[in-house]
Amino acid sequence: MKRHITRLVALGASIPSILFSTAIFADSEMSENSSLNLRYGATDISGQVYDLHMLMFFICVAIAVVVFGVMFASMYLHRKSRGAKPANFHENVKVEIAWTIVPFLILIFMAVPAAKTLIAMEDTSEADLTVVVTGSQWKWHYKYQDRDVEFYSLLATQREQIENKFDKGKNYLLEVDRPLVIPTGKKVRFLITSDDVIHSWWVPDFAVKKDANPGFINESWAKVNEPGIYRGQCAELCGKDHGYMPVVVIAKPPEEFDAWMAEQEAMAIRAKEEEQRLLSMNMSMDELMREGERVYNATCAACHMPNGEGLPGVFPALKGSKMALEDQEGHINIVLHGKAGTAMQAFGKMLSLKDIAAVVTYERNAWGNNTGDMVQAKDVNDVANGN
Repeated sequence: MKRHITRLVALGASIPSILFSTAIFADSEMSENSSLNLRYGATDISGQVYDLHMLMFFICVAIAVVVFGVMFASMYLHRKSRGAKPANFHENVKVEIAWTIVPFLILIFMAVPAAKTLIAMEDTSEADLTVVVTGSQWKWHYKYQDRDVEFYSLLATQREQIENKFDKGKNYLLEVDRPLVIPTGKKVRFLITSDDVIHSWWVPDFAVKKDANPGFINESWAKVNEPGIYRGQCAELCGKDHGYMPVVVIAKPPEEFDAWMAEQEAMAIRAKEEEQRLLSMNMSMDELMREGERVYNATCAACHMPNGEGLPGVFPALKGSKMALEDQEGHINIVLHGKAGTAMQAFGKMLSLKDIAAVVTYERNAWGNNTGDMVQAKDVNDVANGN
């Protein structure tokens, strides 16, 4: 009851907290308790953070009421028109001791619960599940430790919505093709890093916001109490498409999560078998171009532009480029392994052999390049293995 009363008071009294509003980030009913205040969230830690926030808020309100009350009362009761005479003194030992000790005691009172919450937030021990979260420009890679499941999570909002050709959906820029799935009631540890620039993995309902630094691993954790879909974003300015790097986490009951994990592991096995099968097959030019256009628009067009002309001085053009017209092996290699010191990242782990073969074929034959080259999965495999 006390908690609900606190939320109602906060809704009307915490206008300054609008800077922390995150109402668009969750689909679960329990999370959408206020559009003006810090959200209560979906974990015990996020609840502690909310309660700590409200405690600090009311302490600040109480101090403001006392300080401004004394100030305005003094101005009213001791104004010149009432004949008040100013006192002529400049020292009062008791007052100086009071205004030193009272703030000190207030700070101690605030520091104890704050330290308790911060220590709990950093305690990643005894986790039931560990997920490695890697930021890339501009997507997230998730890998479940001790399980043969890993995948990239990319923005799923249609380009037509971004370009204002279609109406924007409910979860505009906050939807992905493959969300992270975790079990409810289990402590999930997140190992957060990056393979290019600094990102920040932020899920407001979990009270988790950790920088993803290249070469370093930051830790965080969450134990979600209720099933639901929880949304967040990259909270670090990480480059051109920073605003197109959402986070979506689905919390499932343990039995549903186990079924999902078994399905994902089976899919990973089938994908490996399919790649082996493709090594002995040749796709037609029509198939390669059709599949290559799909892959290019999903993964390459953001930098090199849909017309292949790139952004001068930032991202090189593929249309008419020497690499796309002449160096087929180098073309495959740079898609596989990226290029150090540039924004060109490695797609060898993100795309299948078939996808890379198709997109390289497309880039070598689109926009008037017309080399006639047909790259097959076995060609990509040969370059990947140094043959």
